[in-house]
Amino acid sequence: MTDAGAFDDPAPVVIATGPAPSATVIWLHGLGADGHDFEPIVPELDWPRSPAVRFVFPHAPYRAVTLNGGATMRAWYDIAVGARGLDQNEADIRESERHLRGLIDAEVARGTEPGRIVLAGFSQGAAMALHTGLRYPRPLAGIMALSMPIPVPGRIASEWNRGNAGVPVFLAHGTADPIVPLVLGEYARQLLGELGLAVEWHRYAMAHSVCAEEILDIRAWLLRALRVAGARE
Repeated sequence: MTDAGAFDDPAPVVIATGPAPSATVIWLHGLGADGHDFEPIVPELDWPRSPAVRFVFPHAPYRAVTLNGGATMRAWYDIAVGARGLDQNEADIRESERHLRGLIDAEVARGTEPGRIVLAGFSQGAAMALHTGLRYPRPLAGIMALSMPIPVPGRIASEWNRGNAGVPVFLAHGTADPIVPLVLGEYARQLLGELGLAVEWHRYAMAHSVCAEEILDIRAWLLRALRVAGARE
């Protein structure tokens, strides 16, 4: 176990769908999970043989999580429930944002342009994907946020990079989610819509999870975001 909040864990889990990937999907896990959590989704996406895509699944650091009684677990940021609802630790969020920017920059350094990189995540990882993707200085191929609470919503209007106005955003939520209520997903959709972002919104009859119908929709959206010409959706 690492020190709380320290990004010094092993390298992310990396899965390539074929040789010489020309695009990257950086996919962030939720609270208490790790980079292995979404490994099984790669074969489920039934990605076409070409172009190959590199899936990068990083690990959040270990830190004490107030919501879970102060227990130490992998978390992108500390979170609690207060009188005003969810209290998401902004200092932790900014720390994780810097780390995720580093992961994007590393993909750019290996030859993948930002316009060929998707930042994705589930729950707390989705919150970080949206937070970081909107603020990244160059437009990404897309941002995918599944079953998430929106982080520091009062800062988005002043901090997001207007150059990202055309970046496609995939938002999805379960209608019976007991962990992150649907109303939080609806709020994210409303807020991003007010900014004029290109949001694709999906609701599914599920709890705090991912379902088969959602995976099909994710695949179709990824094919469009990464401009896979002639690929079977």
